[in-house]
Amino acid sequence: MRLYMIRHGESEYNRLGLYTGWKQANLTEKGIADAETIRPILEKIPFDKIYASDRIRAMQTAEHALPGREYEETSLIREICLGSLEGTRIADMTEEVHRKVLAIGYDAVGGEGRETFNNRIRSFLKTIESHGYENVAAFCHGGVLHEVLKIVLETPKPIGALCSNCTIAVFSYEDGEWFLHSWINPM
Repeated sequence: MRLYMIRHGESEYNRLGLYTGWKQANLTEKGIADAETIRPILEKIPFDKIYASDRIRAMQTAEHALPGREYEETSLIREICLGSLEGTRIADMTEEVHRKVLAIGYDAVGGEGRETFNNRIRSFLKTIESHGYENVAAFCHGGVLHEVLKIVLETPKPIGALCSNCTIAVFSYEDGEWFLHSWINPM
C-alpha cells in the first residue's frame, strides 16, 4: 500500500503568522492555487480511499487538489491541539513558554500531549492497514506529517524535514512495516 499524506495549502492563519492547531482557518487564494498546483501529481493516482482532516483547510485542499472526488472526514489526522497558543502570533511566543512546550509538550499550555497525539496518529495508520487498499490519500497538517515520519523512522525526536504547504509525503506499507517512500515539496 502507498499512503500519500498531503499538507493543506496556505491558510489564513499561515499567512498571518498565527498558531492554528484545532482552530478553523480557510485557505487563502494562494492556498487554493497551491492545491491546484499539486492536482497533476495526484490525479494520476488511482486512489482507493481519500481522507481529509476535519479542519476546513484540509477539506478545501482535498476539494481543489482532487475536484469531484469523495473523501471521508476524520479527526484522527487533525493537527495537534496547541491549547492557549491557538490564534496567537507565532512571533509573540515567550522564551519561557517555548521552553515549556519543548520540555513537556503542548499539554503545558492546555493542549494535546505528545503521547495522545502519537496514539491518535497510530490509530489512523492501524485503520488503513487493515483495509487492504493499494493507494490512499490523506489531506492533513504539517504536525501530522512530522508525527508519521517519527513513527516510521522509529525516533522519539522531532524530525526537521521541510514541510511547506502542499508537501506530499509518500509512505509504503509492506509486510507489516511502514517505510518512507518519498517527500515532495512542490512549492
